[in-house]
Amino acid sequence: MSKNVFIPIILVLMSPWLYADTIEIAYKDLYSHLRKLDNEDTQHLQFAFGFLKVPKKQTLCTITKGEVITDKQVLPLAITPEQRFTVPFEKALKMADALVRIEVDEPKNHCDMSVQLETTAQWLKHNYSRADLDIILSQYRNFFNEMGGFMSFMMPQVTGLQIHFSDDSLSQPIADDVSIVAGVLRIDSQKIKGLTALTLPEKPLRITALTQR
Repeated sequence: MSKNVFIPIILVLMSPWLYADTIEIAYKDLYSHLRKLDNEDTQHLQFAFGFLKVPKKQTLCTITKGEVITDKQVLPLAITPEQRFTVPFEKALKMADALVRIEVDEPKNHCDMSVQLETTAQWLKHNYSRADLDIILSQYRNFFNEMGGFMSFMMPQVTGLQIHFSDDSLSQPIADDVSIVAGVLRIDSQKIKGLTALTLPEKPLRITALTQR
């Protein structure tokens, strides 16, 4: 009889929900990042936040729920399939000492904050004109130039764009000397100049800067 009772207890103790944890971040700490994009030169970029698993830091912790909390309201946060989230840029939330609360499946001490600079959702589409690509490229260059200031020589140089797809096995040619390899299309500024348009097989997951030091 004791054996029959003992087995389900072990199964409950090993249930994944017991490892769930809550990470709390002061909204003002994220607001300090968002302010860096608050101008026309970088308005098409955003910061996407997530948590890298430690110690390997190759994948992101699984987020089950996210919300911004003040004394008067609770705002739900949308979580992307790759386990990242964005927060609204609102000075009122900063003044209200809002709290960002994120629930994860892993212990919170196994999750390190990750901040990713990417384009806003409006730039994720199947077809791009040369003008579209030039706008995105210039936005990234503007950001790194503004962040570098008089020490810009220490900042990475934006040399092109990286277009990421959800299928990391996707590999196919797109144009002359332009191909998707393992789910990423890397296209430098010189190749962008040679394009009149770019048609993709599917809508990308995100677009980031291609950089070098």
